[in-house]
Amino acid sequence: MNLNRRKFLITSGGLCGLRIAYSTHPGLRSENINSQLLSTPIQKYKETSISYPVAVAPPGLFAPIRGDTRIIVISDLNSQYGSTTYESEVKQAITLIPGWKPNLVLCGGDMIAGQKKSLTKTQIQAMWSAFDANISNPLRHFNIPFGFTIGNHDGSGAIYQGKYTFASERELASNYWNQPTSNPGLDFIDQVNFPFYYSFIQNNVFYLVLDASTHIISSEQLTWIKKNLASSIAQKARLRLVIGHLPLYPIAVGRNDVGNFLSNGETLQSVLEQYRVHIYISGHHHAYYPGKKGRLELLHIGVLGAGPRKLLNSNIIPSKTLTVVDIYLNSQTINYTTYDMKTLEVVDIKTLPKCIGKVRRRDLMAGSNS
Repeated sequence: MNLNRRKFLITSGGLCGLRIAYSTHPGLRSENINSQLLSTPIQKYKETSISYPVAVAPPGLFAPIRGDTRIIVISDLNSQYGSTTYESEVKQAITLIPGWKPNLVLCGGDMIAGQKKSLTKTQIQAMWSAFDANISNPLRHFNIPFGFTIGNHDGSGAIYQGKYTFASERELASNYWNQPTSNPGLDFIDQVNFPFYYSFIQNNVFYLVLDASTHIISSEQLTWIKKNLASSIAQKARLRLVIGHLPLYPIAVGRNDVGNFLSNGETLQSVLEQYRVHIYISGHHHAYYPGKKGRLELLHIGVLGAGPRKLLNSNIIPSKTLTVVDIYLNSQTINYTTYDMKTLEVVDIKTLPKCIGKVRRRDLMAGSNS
């Protein structure tokens, strides 16, 4: 094992001792195990019971120990307004994703580059077609379900004088996601307002998706959130996870002004804690930060597309990232492994600020799952 491979010992999550033991075992190294797993269809792999810890990753990358369920988390894939092309890191991520053998891909929004009044219907439809060709269709090919939250550039929920400012963009987003060929492969619980807010369940994990494309969570949606989280199917699930585009609190330079994080973040956090939600996942800030506030984990997803941003309280050079989330249902613990998409090395959580405003780094919180 060369020096570069040894860098995987510095990880963004817990379970380090277990990870080291298995990643150094010859039979569990990424380059060995992938020769077996990559030849196995995704659906067959998901249905196969694994009776021992297994390290899984694309060949040559650090392979984290796989949890009972594995999620690949990505966000903010778009480039400049109206763009129908995606940056190299986005394309590379989609190519690598099957090698991690995930049960699900979750996207924190901004899948296309809308939110501009001058964009025509034809241009917006072209962007959704490009998204389908570059992201959605390749994942469907490998039978990987795709959960997502609508971002401000996909179909902003901004309202002016009682009307949606970007009503046409929301209509076209809805048209794309509700056509049969765009089926994301999710086991829906409530899809009345899909694709803007909805819920689904997979592998005994309950997922609630918000329309957090603006800084305001309406009273109507808040009522819906409480109803879904209070449901027996949500409360009987082993884990509850919520995702929305905007974060509860600011963590990135240039995104710490009003309108770039939820205005009622404290209220929403209280509701999520009341119903025993484990993680709130968000995008929009274009910076990776695994945090925690109170009893709620806050996973801020890094950007894959254009415009990575600096974290507040940090001089670290911004980077584009992808996060592998491994969930262990019996212990209800969660492990993050985050890759810098330029170097493909694992991000060291200890290089990140100990706290950003109201949010503390997850490994420093008493009782955290790191």
